[in-house]
Amino acid sequence: MPRISTDKDTELFYVDYGTGQPVILIHGWPLSHKAWESQIAALVEAGFRVIAYDRRGFGNSSAPFESYDYDALASDLNELITQLNLVNVSLVGFSMGGGEVVRYLTKYGDGRVSKAVLIASIIPLVKQKEDNPEGVPQKMLDEILAALQNDRVAFLTGFSKNFYNYTEKNKTVSQEQLDYDWSIAAHASPRATIEAAKAWMDTDFREEAKKINVPTLIIHGDSDNTVPIKTSADQAAELIPDNTYKIYKDGPHGLGVTHKDQLNKDLIAFLKK
Repeated sequence: MPRISTDKDTELFYVDYGTGQPVILIHGWPLSHKAWESQIAALVEAGFRVIAYDRRGFGNSSAPFESYDYDALASDLNELITQLNLVNVSLVGFSMGGGEVVRYLTKYGDGRVSKAVLIASIIPLVKQKEDNPEGVPQKMLDEILAALQNDRVAFLTGFSKNFYNYTEKNKTVSQEQLDYDWSIAAHASPRATIEAAKAWMDTDFREEAKKINVPTLIIHGDSDNTVPIKTSADQAAELIPDNTYKIYKDGPHGLGVTHKDQLNKDLIAFLKK
């Protein structure tokens, strides 16, 4: 299994398929590279080299006790790009993964990057503030952290359903898909799950988003209950200079599953453009 060492405490697991222009897929919280199942196959068949890795603390990567802020996570991404000697790479971040994309570009530059994609991303800011009234209230964020600390695996059951706007009357995905996601999330490091949550809850990317210079595709569902569109993609589209913004009608958070055909089509078209 391919791995790279990013620091003395951390090895990242990754998969590397295909040839051609490299595309790095950065998964959301609290999943792993396996969440990209439908996209990996489609991108490889479209002629791309696809690299998908597990964020530290998740999947098959190492789980250090500390260092889950976006500086550490972007450093891991930089090590992956550098050690694999990738150039002309496209960075694709889903949900929390959008943070790595933006922090990498603002901290390490775009010399090796040609394009960026933000899918159901937390960019630019999740938390509600006076100047971000559509954000998630601190009380709700505190409740998430408390649930993770008190009964993490039980919390993940409800989280998986909300991911897809799943209800008993509107079964948007199969029970097996929910079980699969739960299993991936439940086996992540408990410490990493909480500390990474703090990163996506608290980090404000509004100023950084203005500095993105590569062409960027923004995709978001207008019914996303996990990352509300008004506090994320709507603002990102106003802040990022060179962007294409696509809104998926009735789209939940887990677009890679519920809208996989539409997402793959839009993703491939943008990357080949």
